[in-house]
Amino acid sequence: MKKFALIGAAGYIAPRHMKAIKDTGNILVAAMDKCDSVGIIDQYFPESDFFIEFERFDRYIDKLRRKGEKIDFVSICSPNYLHDAHIRWALRNDADAICEKPLVLNPWNLDALEEIEKETGRKVYNILQLRVHPSIIALKNRIEEEYKNRNKKYNIDLTYITSRGKWYFVSWKGDLSKSGGVATNIGIHFFDMLMWIFGDVKYHEVHYSEPLKKMSGYIELEKANVRWFLSVDYNDLPEEIKQKGQRTYRSITFDGEEIEFSGGFTDLHTVVYEDILNGGGFGINDARPSIELVYQIRNAKPIGFNEKSHPLVEEKLGKK
Repeated sequence: MKKFALIGAAGYIAPRHMKAIKDTGNILVAAMDKCDSVGIIDQYFPESDFFIEFERFDRYIDKLRRKGEKIDFVSICSPNYLHDAHIRWALRNDADAICEKPLVLNPWNLDALEEIEKETGRKVYNILQLRVHPSIIALKNRIEEEYKNRNKKYNIDLTYITSRGKWYFVSWKGDLSKSGGVATNIGIHFFDMLMWIFGDVKYHEVHYSEPLKKMSGYIELEKANVRWFLSVDYNDLPEEIKQKGQRTYRSITFDGEEIEFSGGFTDLHTVVYEDILNGGGFGINDARPSIELVYQIRNAKPIGFNEKSHPLVEEKLGKK
């Protein structure tokens, strides 16, 4: 049985980590969050110690280590800009780190983490759960076979609109330096998945950019050309989605065919944890391509609309 600590226990994604720890037969020893709305812990590890001050949490973990009862893993669900610091803290406490996406905000932070891995002998893992989704794995295998007999790239449209209320922009997610904006905060999942399936980035351009609210652009991958649109603006939702009372719309098509993976998300964190505990897992090198891409997108100067622009963006922003 492995011992876990958790940083960021009050966040949206933390319960999936708690469930993964429990489902894999391990134990959560301590959790930390400056917010104390963490009653969800009772469903999984009511005996876990809990801290709202990092200094006391740090002291407790250090005391366990000195007693020979050290933590094996630290699961990190803190705000994006703190991932780097919390990963380094975990490694220096002789524990491996399991961190949510994005692993870090800037590519050069990955180099520093690699150095600390070597210094400590510990390991950094990233939650890239779409890579273990059965439908995505099947698609990757299908593309690898099909592309051998294909003489042109696939054409992909990625649309992800997940509308957020006013709270979103007041929180750390509304601070570009802390969240990385929509490309990093909500887009990195899909960019990583597309690169994993269709290959490395050969070229990209940004057509429209309100980094905290909506962005669009174009990416050339080895096996596909991608038009993408990301938004947290309710007004960008298709009318039929609004009429259903829904606030999220997700669509990925290639050559006009919808990639269906709306289901099967419930236990993906558990699958990733199982892989890590069995000697696998996704490390720094797996995370690097998507970190580099979203950094470049975040800092790119938009060039305006052209023939490569996403059609929905043109419609919503008044070109048509």
